[in-house]
Amino acid sequence: MSTGLNLTLPPGGVLVGLGADLIEVERVRGVLERQGPRFLARVFTEEEQAYCSGMAHPYKHYAARFAAKEAVSKCFTTGIGAELGWRSVSIYHGERHQPLVRLDEKGQALLALTGATSVHVTLSHTDSHALAVAVIVRA
Repeated sequence: MSTGLNLTLPPGGVLVGLGADLIEVERVRGVLERQGPRFLARVFTEEEQAYCSGMAHPYKHYAARFAAKEAVSKCFTTGIGAELGWRSVSIYHGERHQPLVRLDEKGQALLALTGATSVHVTLSHTDSHALAVAVIVRA
C-alpha cells in the first residue's frame, strides 16, 4: 500500500550505547530564571537557543534538550565533563521536524572511539517533565 509519503527511516545497525534522561521542567525554569544568559551560553548552542526561545513555552523545549544532552552522555558512558561538554551535543530538526543530533569535535571523537557511526534521539515533554532517549549505533 503506497501512502505517497517519502519516509526514510534512520539506518539500522548494532546498538553500541543507550541513554535516557527525565527532568522536571520547573528545575530548568528555575536555573534559567536565576542564571539567565550565563546558563544558556554554557549549556545550549545558539541554534538551540534560537529554536527554544521562539516557542510559546520555551522552558519545556530547553528541558527536553537538556535531557537529550544527558541521554547522549549516558550513551557514551562519560557523563557531561571533560570528555563531552554541554555544547558538544546540539539538537536540531530534520525536514520532517524530527530531532537530530549534531556533535562537535569532542563528540565526533567519542563516536569514532566507540566504533559507532550515528546518534539517534527522541524527545518528549509535558507541562511538568521532559524526557529524552538516545542511542548510538554502528552501521
